[in-house]
Amino acid sequence: MFRRRAAATLLAAVVTAAGAGCDPGKHAGPGGGGGTGRRVEAKASNPPPGLPAALTAGQRLHWSACPAPTAAQGNGDAPGAGWECATMKAPLDYRKPARETIGVALIRKRATGPENKRLGSLLLNFGGPGVSGVMELPEFEGMYRSLGERYDLVSFDPRGVGGTIPVNCGAKAYEGSDACKRYSGKFLPYVGTSHTARDLDLMRYLLGDKKLNYFGVSYGTKLGAVYAHLYPKNVGRLVLDAPVDPTQDRAQADVSQAKAVQRAFERFAQHCASSDDDCPTGSDPGQADRRVIELMDKLDKTPAPTGGKEKLNGELTALAIANFLDLGEDSWASLIKALKQVVEQGSGSQLMRKAYDHEPGARARQGSSSGGNGTSALVAITCADSNLRPGFTQYDDMAERVTEASPVFGKALSGNVYLCFDWPFAGESATPDVSAPGAAPILVVANTGDPTTPYEGGPHMVNELGTGVGVLLTVRAEGHGSYPQVRCAAKAIDTYLFDGRLPERGTTCS
Repeated sequence: MFRRRAAATLLAAVVTAAGAGCDPGKHAGPGGGGGTGRRVEAKASNPPPGLPAALTAGQRLHWSACPAPTAAQGNGDAPGAGWECATMKAPLDYRKPARETIGVALIRKRATGPENKRLGSLLLNFGGPGVSGVMELPEFEGMYRSLGERYDLVSFDPRGVGGTIPVNCGAKAYEGSDACKRYSGKFLPYVGTSHTARDLDLMRYLLGDKKLNYFGVSYGTKLGAVYAHLYPKNVGRLVLDAPVDPTQDRAQADVSQAKAVQRAFERFAQHCASSDDDCPTGSDPGQADRRVIELMDKLDKTPAPTGGKEKLNGELTALAIANFLDLGEDSWASLIKALKQVVEQGSGSQLMRKAYDHEPGARARQGSSSGGNGTSALVAITCADSNLRPGFTQYDDMAERVTEASPVFGKALSGNVYLCFDWPFAGESATPDVSAPGAAPILVVANTGDPTTPYEGGPHMVNELGTGVGVLLTVRAEGHGSYPQVRCAAKAIDTYLFDGRLPERGTTCS
């Protein structure tokens, strides 16, 4: 459940709105190139092994103006000028690549600088699982605009998501595993991370790059690391920001996340007590847990109106606070206001706006619709990856461990352990294999104050990648992810992606 929304509200402070990048006077449309010099589309000379020629030498990506998003992508407006979309054919089953194919939805904005300074394509995955890159790249493009001067910015809908064999687990809302099997059973065995990682290598080849340049955030770090394991010789410049812990299974990761968000809340409560005379979590940080738990209990009995159809209960309050904490210290003032609103005015509108930001698992538990198929995709990809299938009593024990890990958030997060209960297909493994001997160095950026992917995942990821591969940059800051909001991290990442220069091993910045 590692969807990244952390930088969305920081965007206006860091860069101008992403829509400003859609000026047709600045970006050539399909067939042209950004900056000076005309683009000549080319292929690399190292196709993925074992694929039929029809998918490699015989396939071209036909880029054209992007259509409006589908219902599975969330509907809305087309991204406008400067954006190109294409569909890549890939095997449904890489073990039988000559049989059925699927269409993988891609989106691109060409490099805006001179063509002769272009470094290739930079593929981006913003987390999840269950996030549509075709939808997110236009939204977050402003964050990566400096990288877009020398790279084509490219994203995609991973398997099961949006425009790529979208998983459907209910007619109108998420209805559980039986509905997933009934509506999408044909595709469920083929939506796991290892399958999408193989799609990445076909993308790399068709985009004309000998090596994969990649920026993955949160769950996207798992995808990038699995790619490195499968194709170590094709690793170019890979950035893994807010890394998941590849040594932990789902149950262990749920406990670690509960502990991390609890620690982040305690740091927030300390700040609130020292900076606000009427702090809603109390003048004594030691009171914070009790006061918020009492508030959530009250909201469970009498949910607060939000100005919409859904009211704010205790679980949604916990998730909203966690999502505010994902945004780092810059969100703390807004969180104080949102808590004051519900405590003093009885309105939950500000908290509700954050309640579902990165926790589609909550929608799965409540059967809510997420505007797109993100909830269904999250469950399907999670369960395709994990082979953890305990009995119901063991599930209850797992949920209890999560509850005990955090007084404030444990109960709300504990329901995640049941996502794969009664799933109709086996999962791949308890933990992903990310060992990548022979790969080029990979930059791993871990934030000590991350409430969603705890810092310990960074050193563990480096160790699992193998000797000489992972290079850890430790960032001392609050929030989920570091780019571009933490300046020292952004500088290190830009330097690596532009020049190939990595920070010294053991570097810490803030």
